[in-house]
Amino acid sequence: MNLKQLIVCIFVIINVSCSHKSWTITNATSTKIAIDKNADLIANKEYNAYLQPFKQKIDAEMSEVIGVAAQTMKGHAPESLLSNFCADVYRQAATNYCKGNVDIAIVNLGGLRTEIPAGNITVRKVFELMPFENELVIVWLKGDKLLALLNYFASMGGEGVSGLRMKISKNKAGNIYIDNRPIDSSKLYSIATNDYLAGGNDKMVQLAMYVKRVNTGIKIRSVLLDFIKAETKKGNIIQSKLDGRISE
Repeated sequence: MNLKQLIVCIFVIINVSCSHKSWTITNATSTKIAIDKNADLIANKEYNAYLQPFKQKIDAEMSEVIGVAAQTMKGHAPESLLSNFCADVYRQAATNYCKGNVDIAIVNLGGLRTEIPAGNITVRKVFELMPFENELVIVWLKGDKLLALLNYFASMGGEGVSGLRMKISKNKAGNIYIDNRPIDSSKLYSIATNDYLAGGNDKMVQLAMYVKRVNTGIKIRSVLLDFIKAETKKGNIIQSKLDGRISE
């Protein structure tokens, strides 16, 4: 092999050795591990022991009784004890934040993930009711957009509201009153809700057509926790009522 051939050979070897290898998956398997009591059998005992103090602290905090419910509150259409309660609390919290009256509040029934049974209310129960990190938001919406939104509610059989009354007839919203006055399509209304709905989600697209929006930075869960604790401190039990705010 002459010098020229040797140089070419070395060059080829270097290029081949430095080239990137490509890998192809030819087979894959997976195993389903159920997260139940049987998972304890394969859990890392040392790590479990490390976590125990934290678990005990969290369990104690979550088991704290913060109030007493007068009756079992469930969420359903057209109106319910639970949705009325939550919407009223939203509206009051937003009014306190704005230091002025907020016209209405809107709660999505699908966002109420459990019921509140009669008796002791624990921190855990509020976390179960509101497991998401949604925040309290206030939007200002023109009356014509609000009317379109309420017609959507009517087509769905109802939603959680506070500060308004309406009647559902043939999947349409009628006899709509806000602050004891008929809805005005040209007026600007303030609405307390959560940031998820304010983004137009759950098909509430009109809520995203706001003229103004204020993000309070307050977790919806905290709004409920603070209200229940404050009422309990006053010596009040937690209760709700059906008042015909949405009727058929």
